[in-house]
Amino acid sequence: MNESGPSTRLDMLRFARRVVEQQAVRQLALIDRWIAEEEQREAERRAARARRARAPDWLIQYGLSRANVDAVHAGDCWAAKRSGRCRPVTREQAVEALRQQVPACPHCRPDTGLGVLD
Repeated sequence: MNESGPSTRLDMLRFARRVVEQQAVRQLALIDRWIAEEEQREAERRAARARRARAPDWLIQYGLSRANVDAVHAGDCWAAKRSGRCRPVTREQAVEALRQQVPACPHCRPDTGLGVLD
């Protein structure tokens, strides 16, 4: 440490301070990197939530042949989710289907939500 003679207690304390300072700087850099990585992951999660498609408001359920229209559903109908044969439609398309005598789902009653009652 000291080229003029043996290390004094003061020299050793200054050396210990430099070592601790270097370690602290390294540890702070590591923690800053962890923070930046977590902020990136959080931003990716928010972006994924924003990209996630919004559930449609109205659905048309098609028959097995996809030529027949079986029912009109509200977008959150559990029966529509179970069938797997539904496609999203606009409000106007759902109203027109009901006017063309396509039956309304008895569970979610889209005719009530659309204001189309017989």
